[in-house]
Amino acid sequence: MPETNLSAAQNEKAKKISIESGSIVRLTSSDFDSHIKSDQPVFVDFWADWCPPCKAMEPVVARLAAKYSGKVTFGKLNTDEEPEIATRYDVMSIPTFMIFKNGKPLDAAIGAVGEVALDKLIQKSVAGTPIRR
Repeated sequence: MPETNLSAAQNEKAKKISIESGSIVRLTSSDFDSHIKSDQPVFVDFWADWCPPCKAMEPVVARLAAKYSGKVTFGKLNTDEEPEIATRYDVMSIPTFMIFKNGKPLDAAIGAVGEVALDKLIQKSVAGTPIRR
């Protein structure tokens, strides 16, 4: 199998596993605040259906959700369906990835930044490293 087909197959498998196992939670205005108040880090993917970079990042988020299962809660928030939450956190571009803990945003990455950058963002939150801006 050519490398591009193998990568696509791995991405689809990661996405399917994360959805089937429930490792990525669909967030809405009715449950968003209760999820982010956790003392465990909460990774939120702000996205929309029409956004190609958001779609490109889905398998990356799925792989990270599998890697950090039990240590970090992963959620996806559709900004078209929940614009008031996106506005509350000044999400102007998507995809935006934000880490919350105890109800407060710790750090964020904007755009299709790649797996390594998101992994570092998550590692800082898991390790409790202070976030410097």
